[in-house]
This record gives sequence, C-alpha cells and structure tokens, in this order.
Amino acid sequence: MRIVLVGPPGAGKGTQAAFLAKNLSIPHISTGDLFRANISQGTELGKQAKAYMDAGNLVPDEVTIGMAKDRMSQPDAVGGFLLDGFPRNVGQAEALDGMLKGEGVQLDAVLDLEVPEDEVVKRIAGRRVCRNNSAHVFHVTYSPAKAEGVCDECGGELYQRDDDSEETVRKRLEVYHTQTEPIIDYYRSQGLVVTISALGKVTDVTARAMEALQVDKAAQA
Repeated sequence: MRIVLVGPPGAGKGTQAAFLAKNLSIPHISTGDLFRANISQGTELGKQAKAYMDAGNLVPDEVTIGMAKDRMSQPDAVGGFLLDGFPRNVGQAEALDGMLKGEGVQLDAVLDLEVPEDEVVKRIAGRRVCRNNSAHVFHVTYSPAKAEGVCDECGGELYQRDDDSEETVRKRLEVYHTQTEPIIDYYRSQGLVVTISALGKVTDVTARAMEALQVDKAAQA
C-alpha cells in the first residue's frame, strides 16, 4: 500500500507511522529522517537543505520533493510506503501525484488522524523533559513523575521545552491549519481520505487505523 499520514502536531503520527509500517510491511518515510540522512551523508540535496537551515530559512519545496523522490525510488519502497510529514502543502501533494503517475502507480489512502485542538495543546504543553537525559519524558497528566519536577530515572530536573509551551503549540497549529490541512481537501476530492479518531490508547488507534485502511482498500478493489 502507498499511504500518506496526516494530522496536527501532537496527533501521534510518528508513533502510529512506526506501528502501521511494521504491520503493513512497508517502509516508514518521514521528512525528519530524510533531512537527517541526506545531511549526514553529504548528498547534494542535503547540502542545499543544510545551507537553508543554517541561515534560519525554510527549505524550499523542490529540495524536500527531491529527497522524497529519491527515497521512494529505493528498492524497499517500490511495493509501497507510508509517508509521514510529506507532502506538507498542496504544492508538494501535486508534485507527489506527478511522481507516482510517472511510475504508473497511485496512492491507496490518506490517513487523517483527528484530534481536538484542546487535546493537542494538553498533550504537548503537558510534556516535561529531564535536563540530564532528554530520553526521559513525562507528562503532567498522562505519565506524571512520582515527585513533581524530578525525573524518576535519574533525579534530574524536569522542565518544559520552549517548543512545548502553549503559545508555541498554538502557533504550530495555525501553521498546520494554513499550510497542511488544505491537502486533506485536496485528497478528499480524489476519494482518498480516511479519517479516524486518534484519541485513546496507542494500540487502539493503530487497530482503528488498520481497520479503516482495510475497509478503504476493499472499497477500491
């Protein structure tokens, strides 16, 4: 299957992408991984991306599209893939359609993870990270530390990252609504969008997604 995963910040896309890709036996292709791989390997696209990022500028669509095209052409992705973070806008979605059409294939589904805005803010703004080890992450509501402000693992101070403040989260949501959400309507016009609730346990959301994708697949058969 060829799937695009969309949803607001805090919807759990990364977590669900990993589970779904494993269950469907297709590679999980994330924009973050693409950037890190190209920059670390010193590819031409990686050098271009790094130059923009170092200057504090957004990486142009053509660079991101180039990285995605290269990754999707690799052997493990020939039979299918799950895209996470790409396309990020309608222009990138149109470019993806063009790429796939050139290969004589098309998307099977666009999985939309739906989460109320207040829940997104609650999920992200409630995170607390250990200053000693960023892998130690807690949440004031869902997984609180035994002692407030103290890491259970090492006793380090827990703090809220600037990126996790409510103000920053709401700004990220504005960007999502403006730039990324329009691709849902774009793909809905093609009959590809499958929307599920991303509330509840991770395993429940995965099961919900698998069921929805199978229904969608059967509908297209």
